[in-house]
This record gives sequence, C-alpha cells and structure tokens, in this order.
Amino acid sequence: MPRYTVRVRGEWLVVPSRVGDATVGWLGREALCRYSSTTPGCGRLRDAEFAVRRCQGLALLDPDDALRDVLENDEFVEVVLAGDVPSDFSQWSPAVGQRPSIYREPDQYIYLDGNHLTIEELVHLGRGLYKIKLTAEAEEKIKQSRLLLENIVKENKVVYGITTGFGKFAQTVIPHNKLKELQENLVRSHSAGVGKPLTPERCRMLLALRINVLAKGYSGISLETLSQMIQAFNASCLSYVPEKGTVGASGDLAPLAHLALGLMGEGKMWSPKSGWADAKYVLEAHGLKPVSLKPKEGLSLINGTQMITSLGAEAVQRAMAIARQADIVAALSLEVLKGTTRAFDSDIHDLRPHRGQVEVAFRFRSLLGSDHHPSEIAESHRFCNRVQDAYTLRCCPQVHGVVNDTIAFVKNIIETEINSATDNPMVFAERGETISGGNFHGEYPAKALDYLAIAVHELAAISERRIERLCNPSLSELPAFLVNDGGLNSGFMIAHCSAAALVLSIELLAACQGIEFLRPLRTTTPLEKVYDLVRSVVRPWIKDRFMAPDIEVVHQLLLDQKVWDVAFPYIKKYQLANLPETRPRSPTAFTSCERV
Repeated sequence: MPRYTVRVRGEWLVVPSRVGDATVGWLGREALCRYSSTTPGCGRLRDAEFAVRRCQGLALLDPDDALRDVLENDEFVEVVLAGDVPSDFSQWSPAVGQRPSIYREPDQYIYLDGNHLTIEELVHLGRGLYKIKLTAEAEEKIKQSRLLLENIVKENKVVYGITTGFGKFAQTVIPHNKLKELQENLVRSHSAGVGKPLTPERCRMLLALRINVLAKGYSGISLETLSQMIQAFNASCLSYVPEKGTVGASGDLAPLAHLALGLMGEGKMWSPKSGWADAKYVLEAHGLKPVSLKPKEGLSLINGTQMITSLGAEAVQRAMAIARQADIVAALSLEVLKGTTRAFDSDIHDLRPHRGQVEVAFRFRSLLGSDHHPSEIAESHRFCNRVQDAYTLRCCPQVHGVVNDTIAFVKNIIETEINSATDNPMVFAERGETISGGNFHGEYPAKALDYLAIAVHELAAISERRIERLCNPSLSELPAFLVNDGGLNSGFMIAHCSAAALVLSIELLAACQGIEFLRPLRTTTPLEKVYDLVRSVVRPWIKDRFMAPDIEVVHQLLLDQKVWDVAFPYIKKYQLANLPETRPRSPTAFTSCERV
C-alpha cells in the first residue's frame, strides 16, 4: 500500500492510500482531516482551500492528478492552506565555487577501515559517487572495542564519559539506569550551532569521515550503531549541521552533535527524496530506524575534528587544482607580455632545488618550449633588448613553487588526520583499558589550514600584479585596459579592481584578450588550446559589454579543471619525450663565447 509523508502547518503526518485511483486533492483533504483530529482548537479544515506541493523542488501538484502518476511511494509533500506561509525546504545553497548537484544513487562502494582513506576518496564520497562498507578487519576491531566497554559497564567501573558526567561534571558518577539518557542528553545539549546548514556534499563528507574514524575501533561504538550510520549515509539521509559553532580546542563538538542528533531521529534531516523534514520521518521514509545510543556512544559520535578536517580536505583538493592551473594561466600571460623562458632554465633551479620550484619551472618549460611547440609570438621578440622580465613573470617558479610545497605539507597533515582516532577516552581492547587524552584537539588541521590560506593568497597576489601589467600600456605594449577606443570603452578597468576576489579567472580572460592584439601571431600549441577553450565560452572583447557573466563562466572552467585538462597532455608528452632543454639565445645574455 503506497503512503505519503505530508506536512500541515509544521506537523508531519503519514497518510496511506488504500484507493488505487486516489488523487492529489484526496491526499490533501485526508491530511487536513487527520491534522484536525489530532490538533485541538484548529477547527474543521477538510473543506478549506489548499494547495499541495512537493517538498523537494517545491513544484505545485494538480489536485486532479492521480497520485500514482505524480508521486512515488513515501514521497514528501506539503499541504499549504490559503493564507498560510509555505515552509522553507530550501535551507541550503551551493557553497562558493560549487554548482547544485543532481543526486544519483551510486552503485559502487569504498571500503573503510580508518586507516587508508584519501582526500580524493573523501571528496568523492561527499559528491555522492560511492556508498560505504566496512572491511572485515574493521568490524572485528569494533566488536572487540565494544566488548571491553560493555564489561566496564557491567563491572560498574568509574570511567570518564562512560559512567560519569562530562567536563566539569567528570567527578559525578551516573547510575546504571541513566547511562542511555546521559548520552542522549550530551548530544542534545551540545547541538548548539548556528547558521545555515552544510550543503549535502559537505554533510556527506562529514558523515563519511566520522564513520571512517570510528571504523578504527578505538572509540567503543557498537557495530550496530555504526552500521546504522552507514545505512543513513548510503541513503543520503543527512542531518541539519549548522555551518557555525565549532570550537576547535575541544574539537568539533557542536557540528558533530548536530550530525548525531539527526541520526537519533531528532531535529531535521535532508535527503534527495524528501528535502528538509523532521529527522524521524526522513529516516522512516528510507526504511531506517533512529539510533538508540548505548553507553559512551554519544561521546563517541561528537568527539573529534571531522568538521575542520572534512572542510580542510575539500580546501586542499581545490587548492591543488587551482595551483597547477595557475602555472598555465601565468605562462599565457608571459607570452602576451613577450617574456623570456630563460628564467626557467633547469640549471638555475637545480641550484635551489625546492621540489615545488623545480616542478613549476618544468611546467613553464613544457608549455613555452618553442622547439617542441613553436611560438610565433616568442620568435617575434627573440632579439629584443630586454635584459630580464619583471618579478611577477620570472619569479613564478619561486612563488608558485612554495605554494605547491605548502599544499603538499597541508595535504600530509589532513590525510593523517583523516585516518586518526580523535575520541576521548580512547578504548584499547588489546590492553584491556581506556585512556583519557587530547586527540580531539583541532590545532593540527586548523593551523595547517591557516598556512594553506596564506599560500593561496600568494597565488592571488602575484596574479593580480600580472593583470596590472596586462592592463597597463606602458608595461604591456598593448592597448590600455585591453580594449580599443579607450575612453569610449573601459575594457578591463574594473575587472582589474575585482581581481581581489576572482584573480585567476580574470587573469585568464585578460591574457586571452591580450592575444587578440598580437594576432596573427600564434603562441605554443598547448597555450593555443587554452585560448581555444576560453573562446569556446567567451568571445573576444571588441567593445564594452556586461562582464560579470564572462568572469563567472571562466571561473567555472577553472573549478572544473578544464584548463588543466587541455594543457596536461602536452605537459605529459614533454616529460615523456625527454628532449634536450630549449635554451633560447638573447643578444643581452652574456656567455663565455662573447668574451673571446
């Protein structure tokens, strides 16, 4: 028998449909009738005017349509009475740099054991590309850890967070018959975050990461409870977790408490099927039961750094993508500004062999090496009288390089944290004891991410200075602000000012616009491919027009890593070819043969 979860004035009702040809109108009237019978003082509502709409997508439904034609079994709808304000089911919006994603239930799994999860896998779990299973080894460790806890409870031992209160109440021993209530109260009282909820992608990352650290088997959670968490993840039933409220010093207590609260069937949850609704109804609609907490399980669910770390993993992934594309964008700017490749000579960087610096110099050589990808632009100024380029061009290996090294450093810390046990107390089944410590402290991921922010800022700062050179005719030998009829047209004047927010996409736009003034000369093959990619979504700037859409669409190219995708095959080919390094001659370069 099909049934529907219906919201009426903030209350949720489960309405079964026993009639095969029941309509949307019938469902609305039946829901109002049930609401009237259970809500004192509301009067008779069966004959009131109303509309029925889906909770997910908010589409209005025709009252004459058959339910079997427009709704699926267990679908969530709302009955809105005339004069009432509809509920807000769209409480999350895409994060900066993210598009709203259409969820499609995956059919592949990632096996978790608490030791081998990578940043890339965590991001993929957040995007809903995989479901989760535990390894057999992880299940056994979880069972052994839980067995020790159960013995502690049976023997009435006094252990922090298991048979005592928390924090300043650590000396208060809790009676055995209150241990379940103790854990539930902990989750409820710590659910004190504020702000908009995390996006589904970020909430999935948070839940997946919490499952992973519990899978290590040092928290004492039962296999039953962890399995329920995995079922909720696989159904994409996601708790309302506010963006703000984490402490860091005590881990992510508030966000993780909100995560646990939904799993307990309290507060709100979101799923692709239901949109936002009361957690117990979302779980029920997916055939799931709320988690019933056992001793210590509330503490096991909320102790840790998974909010900081999951968001940090996403930040590292995005920083890696933007850093390598920054090299491509900067190489294109160098071409437009008629710079030289001599500053990227491997002999220079072998004398200061920081890994990131050497890697960036190699990328510049692979993109600009004229012997491998002839550049008519480079040939046009090979015998000019310039001695050297500006810092913003010739120091790219040094500036971009340390950014790459910083990202690698932060990535190592975040991946270590992803696979770390962060509970307190820790349960050591093999030693037969629990030990209180401080692994919940958020200093490691927090400080590393501060460092990451500094590094990404450096990419933005040097990019903005290259945009200034591109727009400044005294430095670029190009029209002011990269537009003809200056004065009548303002060109990139204000885009340069906006570069504080979206530098890399604006530099890419400006560099491609600069190419227009150097035609018919062509740059190297990989950089021409980058130019073609940009021109596939943004036409050349002939005169002033609405610029914001151009910036946004190129920004999306970078977020989707399409700039890297078109250039990388040429970088790889250059690496595999292992050809002699291009070392162009310059009349201003002093060599030993000139001393003769």
